[in-house]
Amino acid sequence: MNQTAFILLGFFGVGDQLQVFLFIVLSLIYLVTLAGNSLIMFIVWVDHRLHTPMYFFISNLSFLEIWFTSVTNPKMLLNYLSDNKTISFLACMAQSYFYFALGSTEFTLLVVMSFDRYVAICHPLRYAAIMKQRLCIQLVFVSWMGGFLVISLRMVLVCKLKFCGPNVINHFFCDSIPLFQLSCTDTQVIKRVDSILLSGIVLTSLCLTMMSYACIFYSILRIPSVTGRQKAFATCTSHLTVVTLIYGSCIFMYSRPTHGYSLDHNKAVSVLNTVVTPFLNPFIYSLRNKSVKLALRDAFTHSKAKLRCAS
Repeated sequence: MNQTAFILLGFFGVGDQLQVFLFIVLSLIYLVTLAGNSLIMFIVWVDHRLHTPMYFFISNLSFLEIWFTSVTNPKMLLNYLSDNKTISFLACMAQSYFYFALGSTEFTLLVVMSFDRYVAICHPLRYAAIMKQRLCIQLVFVSWMGGFLVISLRMVLVCKLKFCGPNVINHFFCDSIPLFQLSCTDTQVIKRVDSILLSGIVLTSLCLTMMSYACIFYSILRIPSVTGRQKAFATCTSHLTVVTLIYGSCIFMYSRPTHGYSLDHNKAVSVLNTVVTPFLNPFIYSLRNKSVKLALRDAFTHSKAKLRCAS
């Protein structure tokens, strides 16, 4: 029979003082992540100057990051405070499903965002005609539905695994590889399916993104003025930074051979993927983006003016 509960080992061997320190730091990062991504969504919603396809996709990415980091972080933080580090079988399966489904959706959104930049730079005169509101909504809908449907296939196989003990997961969330290691049934087929599926999602989306940027860079190099080239490239730097962070961590974790696989290294990279990247996204898209900074400044000035009038 399947175990009714698993034990999330987390960062085993960490001292009590360091656990308290990690809890405080990770809690602050999580709160800033929620606040920062919510602020991006709010600014895009209320400022008419940001009602463009690019910022529509950015707000969707911020919405996704809130849920993506919330899949793993609350349970991880709770385990720092509690001696009971168990997670039920159903909760573990749900956590694994939403982690990979949201991750797959994120890769698709990054492709959509790169396509948006491709149209904006390579076909600027046709941008408004191509990137209409209806198409943008359809692209986002397909990204979300595609991510969740594709991962549903692997989750059917994962839920059929039998766990006979021990039920200790050497991770801070229900990742696929430590689950496979605990199973007492033959996992060769699901490992192949999992590897092909996840590698296919990551590498296919990466290739499509790189194809868009190859065309973008070619078009930028053909712009005669240096100022024009810098302005065109500036619209892509935020997205490129996020692409590098997300794809770099995921390729390390899921698109490499399992021979000599180190779960300790994987846990460290998982922190980058589930904690650091969602935390950095609002800063990348606000500090490097003049339009967002201007919208934030105007919103702050407007709020101060309201407070003065009220007082």
